[in-house]
Amino acid sequence: MTVQEVGTPRKRSEDARLITGRTRWTDNMTPAGTLHVAFLRSPFAHARITGVDTAPAKERPGVVAVFSGQDFAAEQGSLPCAWVVTEDMKHPAHPPMAVDEVRYVGEPVACVVARDKAAAIDALEEIDVDYEPLSAVVDMEAAIADGADLVHEDLGTNKSYTWVFENGDLDAAMRDAPVVLERRYVQQRLIPTAMEPRSVLCVPEGDEFTLYSATQIPHILRLMLATVTEIPEHRIRVVAPDVGGGFGSKLQVYGEEVLALLLARRLGRPVKWTETRSEGNMTVHHGRDQIQRLTLAAERDGRIRGLKVELLADMGAYLMLVTPGIPLLGAFMFNGIYKMDALSFTCTGVFTTKTPTDAYRGAGRPEATYAIERMMDELADELGIDPIEVRRRNWIAHDEFPYETIAGLTYDTGNYEAATDKALELFQYDKLRAEQADRRERRDPVQLGIGVSTFTEMCGLAPSRVLGSLSYGAGGWEHASVRVLPSGKVEVVTGSSPHGQGHATAWAQIAADRLGVPFEDVKVLHGDTAISPKGMDTYGSRSLAVGGVALFSACEKVVDKARKVAAHLLEASEQDLEFSGGRFSVRGVQEEGKTIQEVALAAFAAHDLPDGIEPSLDSDATFDPENFSFPHGTHLCAAEVDTETGMVKLRKYVAVDDVGKVVNPLIVEGQVHGGLAQGIAQALYEEAVYDADGNLTTTTMADYLVPSAADLPTFTTDRTETPATSNPMGVKGVGEAGTIASTPAVVNAIVDALRPYGVHDVPMPCTPERVWRAMRAEEKPAAAEPGAGGGLGSAGGDQ
Repeated sequence: MTVQEVGTPRKRSEDARLITGRTRWTDNMTPAGTLHVAFLRSPFAHARITGVDTAPAKERPGVVAVFSGQDFAAEQGSLPCAWVVTEDMKHPAHPPMAVDEVRYVGEPVACVVARDKAAAIDALEEIDVDYEPLSAVVDMEAAIADGADLVHEDLGTNKSYTWVFENGDLDAAMRDAPVVLERRYVQQRLIPTAMEPRSVLCVPEGDEFTLYSATQIPHILRLMLATVTEIPEHRIRVVAPDVGGGFGSKLQVYGEEVLALLLARRLGRPVKWTETRSEGNMTVHHGRDQIQRLTLAAERDGRIRGLKVELLADMGAYLMLVTPGIPLLGAFMFNGIYKMDALSFTCTGVFTTKTPTDAYRGAGRPEATYAIERMMDELADELGIDPIEVRRRNWIAHDEFPYETIAGLTYDTGNYEAATDKALELFQYDKLRAEQADRRERRDPVQLGIGVSTFTEMCGLAPSRVLGSLSYGAGGWEHASVRVLPSGKVEVVTGSSPHGQGHATAWAQIAADRLGVPFEDVKVLHGDTAISPKGMDTYGSRSLAVGGVALFSACEKVVDKARKVAAHLLEASEQDLEFSGGRFSVRGVQEEGKTIQEVALAAFAAHDLPDGIEPSLDSDATFDPENFSFPHGTHLCAAEVDTETGMVKLRKYVAVDDVGKVVNPLIVEGQVHGGLAQGIAQALYEEAVYDADGNLTTTTMADYLVPSAADLPTFTTDRTETPATSNPMGVKGVGEAGTIASTPAVVNAIVDALRPYGVHDVPMPCTPERVWRAMRAEEKPAAAEPGAGGGLGSAGGDQ
């Protein structure tokens, strides 16, 4: 009897080799004759390069060659930006290695190629670079003020673009509104911290090149390398071996990848570079870094009338692959799950002398969710309404789907009531509210706060036409192919390139179910443009909702091909055949039939095939969805805040997510847990800090606080299920959900605990010092209001 794979919590088949390291990471590979590269990086945030002396470094033992940016000026091109968001967007040239000017600390200015890594690093000390320091530009608001120092003198401005989206009559919504709230929130800059540092190895083979890279995007990288270097695309092969995490940081075309290719071509030898952790903190693209100015208008009963959003988004020194578009992904999510009459969104991209920003887990959606969920709590406090109740009064009801939002998106399915009711029950919401009231009454020095986040996100980046309307430089489709071998075993080739998501397991489960073969008989191939020539890769929670559906469609084509052969072998019409559990049988005659493996062997032998049928069951499919997918959920956080020290302890966290149909519950749990860790980390721990001179002061793991398991609470997770209608599997994305929802839940809990002290915001990360200072900045009320910051009315859950 065939086991139903989809929905089964199967342990990941790839984990044994991954967690023991018995696999291929880029840095594990060292072909014969490999040379090692080290980069000399700018110690200045902004300076002119007036001279580079590489001669002494060339004399060091083991050194093969030393190059400055000037040595590659004619061939290194400019790193690509694939998202030109406005016609007048300022897009400065971005050389992989600086030639005349450096614009952030860590920008490469020279490199050493040596026979071993240590020799290359040691020789960097012998390179003498003359710099003429220029003014650093660190603060976004100061950067766009009149007379500001310029990051790119030739542009004449530090503004890259201003992008505006409006729907509804905002003036009417704001006019005479009974409630108008204005808030300013800061999304601090974050550093993606993947387990595996970036690494690249380029192996020349005549006039062809194989580039191994710890990348999320082998297919996109191949195209962009060809575009930048003018090496024909068909002479470049890109391989992403097992990749140890990315979180968006490896959704990039980095200068080191371009230079590895150019160095291998120039030297005719394999060339390898792997970053150190401190090097990576300076040079891997950063995330977030926004200033949000929000104005919300509402009725006295809590119904939202309109929302105005004004963003400043830090681009850093250059525009990388999708830098300018990242904050715009949030433009359509500031309304969240709520109905309103008008939405106005304006984003200004700003150049600074800091490391460029780009995609980081959630990419624009966490920033938007944070803003609207913080504002919903502020509205609840203003009106003296329970935060759950104010959300109920505004969200889209389950019987209103499909629903076109004020942002112009059509949410296909959802049930916010069901997810919230389940979360409240698991959380014991009313019981915790009662405890909160008691602590306030007793003036307990450790106050209890309850944070709410009811969210949705758009993910599964597609459809291509929508991306085209936003001037994105590529489509949102994905490709898969299925090969049924003569022995009946199955090879699945996917254009989605995993970096820890469990594709090898989940894809095998999908194929096993659709073809009726054992899970163990399916092998998943990926991450190599010579094996998987078509693909749009992995990011934006798109792998299953786009790539998995492409595989589903390819399997359906295999079954359709097999049906024709089976009908011929069984001397029956195709219409009379049933296919179940991997077996074709004539309807009503169960004792006879052919397994799909038997049909595959017959097709391979080709001794007795119908006329016009090719001797193969292999099939391909490309899926371009008609809509995004819209997972949603409710996250609740209980935080204890020590009012004497500012210390925050997360006491309880409940997450109920709706990701549509689930292929593997264990993988979903892992994705949610990982996402929660990163979202909580933004709320409490992580921040990339620059000083006034543009120096990154958080270059090591000792300075940049990434939480461990000991710093996080035990999570209670559960699910509801409303299948997507935009794909035949009914699946939605899950990879970013935990990160998107958790940050506002935690900060709302902290602020809720401190509302009796007049606190309305604590800047992230909410360190003990910042919590303590926020309390001291406000005047303590004479008596705590029993219902302040959340009320005590019943909103579900245990009494």
